[in-house]
Amino acid sequence: MAQTEYTNAIQQRNDQLSRRDFLKTSAMVSAAAIAGGCASMSKGRKAPAILGPDHKFQKLRVGLIGCGGRGTGAAKNCVQSSPNVEIVALGDLFQDRLDSCREKLAELGESCNVTDDRCFTGFDNYKGVLNCDMDMVILATPPGFRPLHLSATIEAGKHVFMEKPVAVDPVGARSVIESSELADQKSLAIVCGTQRRHQPHYLETMRRIHGGKIGDVVAAQCYWNQGALWEEPAANNWEKYRSGEWSDMEWQCRNWLFLTWLSGDHIVEQHVHNIDVVNWAIGSHPVKAVGMGGRQVRTAPEYGDVYDHFSVEFEYPDGVRVQSMCRQIKGTSTRVSERIVGTKGVAYTNHSNAKITRRKEWEFDDGGEAVNPYVQEHADLVASIRSGKLLNEGKRIAESCLTAIMGRMSAYTGREISWNWIMNASRLDLTPPKYEFGDLPVGPIPMPGETKLV
Repeated sequence: MAQTEYTNAIQQRNDQLSRRDFLKTSAMVSAAAIAGGCASMSKGRKAPAILGPDHKFQKLRVGLIGCGGRGTGAAKNCVQSSPNVEIVALGDLFQDRLDSCREKLAELGESCNVTDDRCFTGFDNYKGVLNCDMDMVILATPPGFRPLHLSATIEAGKHVFMEKPVAVDPVGARSVIESSELADQKSLAIVCGTQRRHQPHYLETMRRIHGGKIGDVVAAQCYWNQGALWEEPAANNWEKYRSGEWSDMEWQCRNWLFLTWLSGDHIVEQHVHNIDVVNWAIGSHPVKAVGMGGRQVRTAPEYGDVYDHFSVEFEYPDGVRVQSMCRQIKGTSTRVSERIVGTKGVAYTNHSNAKITRRKEWEFDDGGEAVNPYVQEHADLVASIRSGKLLNEGKRIAESCLTAIMGRMSAYTGREISWNWIMNASRLDLTPPKYEFGDLPVGPIPMPGETKLV
């Protein structure tokens, strides 16, 4: 979907569902429960592509694949976003994660209608969830599984909310683009967890940038610099390194943020938010990248194979240069924002506000009615399904993830990389040889000048 079409779709949704109506309908979650398990469910059932505006209270049945903290939160956000939404099935690799999620979702009351026969574990848990009678699936496993799960979900005919990032390597990104094209053919919606695309101050800022308020974009900077990550194993999660009962595979899946094949490294897993904003503002992906990075403080083995800092220069069409920086190091300063430089002004954005400086300065005013973007992204998805004006963000987020992957690969290898090469020629596929609990050694720490470009 072109950016202008996407923005128009969000604006149409805002016109149909005012903030007051949103708050009102969010409190009207259905009290009706649908009985029955997967035994009566049809494998060939296709999710309804168009429910129509007169069916805004028709029940939407949702399955969750990936029951960790973000998956549990996304399921709650989905129910909170719109009336008559209920969670009906859960899947996770680990039983303890599924049990914890189910316990937390119980606070949703009858909007969590999950029975024992609709709970699935193991590497094939997604197959069990997709075999259940539902309309939409939330994909919230570690990102390394995302291309596989998205492909299976679209083949099963379900609408999708998927967390970012959506791929960790070029092969996976291309798979996501193919699945997104198939979703268009099957009239299925895809919304991604890049919630800035659903925040009013970002939407309004982009409307102004694309309307020429800062002139032609000539440069930009984007940052996700922070202190220690909340999941730092050396700080407060020593148990993640490592229970004697865990195989290599289990430890890596439980410690996924620190394994490149599962997370993409933090430039992909986290900094993709800011990179996506820059792609949005410029209206394009970059044409090449050259980067550097390293592992200055993450020296212990519990940190897997990821870096702790990156700096990448992206070049966009017409010679526009973008400086990208991200860091996760305890005791350092925080900066999470974007700066878009135009010939007539500069736009500043972050997670909570936005402004444009030029002859006449502008600053966003939400009128005291701030929107929770984690809820709003689900509200926009559900509204698009019920109205038939389906959103499909799959290709766009795949390109933003591939932008971040390009930066990571350049930093790992020390090589300049072109978009044409990474999109069409790179063979890098980080998928492990097999999905099963057992031996899976952590690869060597990437070393510029030694690590090969694949």
